[in-house]
Amino acid sequence: MQLYETTLPGGAWLRGWVRDATESMPDYNVRPAVLVLPGGGYAHCSVREGDPVAARFLAAGYQVFLLNYTVAEDPARAPLGYAPLTDVARALLHLRRHAAALRLDPARVAVCGFSAGGHLAACSALLAGDVQDRLDLRDGETIRDARPDAVLLSYPVITTGPLTHPGSADNLALGDPALRARFSLEDRVADAPDLPPFFLWHTVADELVPVENSLMLAQALQRRGACYELHIFPGGAHGSSLCTREVGCPNAHNRVWMELALNWLADVFDYHL
Repeated sequence: MQLYETTLPGGAWLRGWVRDATESMPDYNVRPAVLVLPGGGYAHCSVREGDPVAARFLAAGYQVFLLNYTVAEDPARAPLGYAPLTDVARALLHLRRHAAALRLDPARVAVCGFSAGGHLAACSALLAGDVQDRLDLRDGETIRDARPDAVLLSYPVITTGPLTHPGSADNLALGDPALRARFSLEDRVADAPDLPPFFLWHTVADELVPVENSLMLAQALQRRGACYELHIFPGGAHGSSLCTREVGCPNAHNRVWMELALNWLADVFDYHL
């Protein structure tokens, strides 16, 4: 197995785990990929939603990458705006540009995001066109190369309206109402091109990001006629990651979300081990 690390333009750090090529498993020398985006309110990148999640996708046979994207480490700084989305778009471009060396299928690249990272993952599917001028696309590339082929969202921030997570919305837009509105994703589904399939899960008991966030996105996807799968669990705190003892949130009922997600992604990518 190869550990892969690089710093992208703008300073975001991309780390990956790439399965080795073998003569004994020739059908799996090139694999689909998953890019993991931890949460943290756009103030930090949660460790609990990073390596443990990456390990599960790696064990399921994917090439896996983890992105430490731009966050508002200093609350007094200017709003982040489109910086995190630019990081993700650059990461997706980087993976596809280096697909042969990383032994990944450039047509099967998913993003998996948690909380604010879920907002960012959804942005990568819905708003990539907003950052096209920042990407320095090469000959033959289009904005489609900076978007994912599937999106997995765990208790995501979706709206920047009354039911948002205030810290996430403030870190993105601060007092700029027009910028804040651009990141209210339930209003951006209708005009987004070529939507990939979405997988969402949330808990009714989430005390930081109301479950209505996932419901708003699901309703917008439904109106659009897009492909999605939604799971709502009654109990469980926000930020429960894999719902295991390792991440400090053991919940035997809710941890099934990962198996559901893996089965869903295997069907979407026609990738069965």
